[in-house]
Amino acid sequence: MLWLGLVVNLGGYFTDIDSAVLGAVFGYLSLWLVYHAFKLLTGKEGMGFGDFKLLAMLGAWLGWQQLPLIILVSSLVGAIFGIAMMVIAKRNQSVPIPFGPYLACAGWIAMLWGRDLTGLYLKVAGF
Repeated sequence: MLWLGLVVNLGGYFTDIDSAVLGAVFGYLSLWLVYHAFKLLTGKEGMGFGDFKLLAMLGAWLGWQQLPLIILVSSLVGAIFGIAMMVIAKRNQSVPIPFGPYLACAGWIAMLWGRDLTGLYLKVAGF
């Protein structure tokens, strides 16, 4: 799917090819760096390698410009569901929560409304 996103964006369907390539690179590297920093600090693995690949794929389809929105939305939704599972279902904090579904949902939101949401945020922030 990453390669298909790059090929589709050769024609500029979702974004230009430069943004797509940078999106794939930055998408992968951003979570790779978080993974290794967490492992260095705690000695434990905090996420799977599929998360890196999924964010790289989303970056290839949507461009690097949508990556901050995807990370923000997926983190917020994941935190809300995680807290809700701990409160409602009495789930232990030590039980891992998969991040991939939240990345996928955030990618879908970014594809449908990403430019509008980013524009709204920049307007509210005064940029």
